[in-house]
Amino acid sequence: MAFTAKDVANLREKTGCGMMDCKKALTEADGNMDAAMDILREKGLAAATKKAGRIAAEGVAYATTNEAGNVGVVIEVNAETDFVAKNADFQNFVKTCADTILDKNPADMDALMKTVANGTDMTVEALVQDKVLTIGENIKVRRFERYEGVVATYIHAAGRIGVMVKFDTADEIAAKPEFKAYAKDIAMQIAAVNPSYLDEASVPAEIVEHERKILTEQVINEGKPEKIAEKIVNGKLGKYFKEVCLLDQPFVKDSDVSVQKYTENTAKELGGDIKIVSFVRFEKGEGLEKRADNFADEVAGMIK
Repeated sequence: MAFTAKDVANLREKTGCGMMDCKKALTEADGNMDAAMDILREKGLAAATKKAGRIAAEGVAYATTNEAGNVGVVIEVNAETDFVAKNADFQNFVKTCADTILDKNPADMDALMKTVANGTDMTVEALVQDKVLTIGENIKVRRFERYEGVVATYIHAAGRIGVMVKFDTADEIAAKPEFKAYAKDIAMQIAAVNPSYLDEASVPAEIVEHERKILTEQVINEGKPEKIAEKIVNGKLGKYFKEVCLLDQPFVKDSDVSVQKYTENTAKELGGDIKIVSFVRFEKGEGLEKRADNFADEVAGMIK
């Protein structure tokens, strides 16, 4: 019985085993999904298979740059428990993944999984399965971003949040300790305040229109005169932009100036131009289903 790439992907999803292992198992099983799952178990991948369905919403968000400081990576790797996230073997695995992305620049997650991990003769996908078996929890490389240029990274609260920021400035400015301090301030701002966009121009038109519609309804419901309604809405939109746009936000260390003004002041002091180009902020487990353990059920299960 023939099988397709989708069948391989489905088997991988069900078992958590490597793509090549799944393909070989389906070939051996002549395309039969259940038989392929049995083959994977028989080959000693049962532990990984059992763990693949568990919720992995803990872990770390990790960010780093290369030695030259001109390539940066932020990555999120998930595990089932915070205890494992603090495990040295797990943390070294995360660093290996980040270093592999720094050096080999995979195009996306699929490409990363097929890339030979730094310092090993295994692909990242095979290394993940190895860590599942040796560490004893479901582990998933969830996402990553890679920047080239003038880059700064920051890790908050031992990996709860990872931030990477890209700047446009001259190399001589980027090399100055004052710039490095400024860049760290910007990364910390992003970690603390969690802006959604860089500036007003980055906010999608449909988002602005939706917000304007809501604010207009609020003003009308408050009974404000129609002739001043638009002015009021524009004022409220300005406050909205200050909340969601990095450059418009009050600088956390000096709320009297915006991040944009802080950037301009720093550029002037350093005798050049500085522009924040883009940023990435990963918070571990955001958007993922969390484990909801019931302690009574767990104890009951242990004494059965």
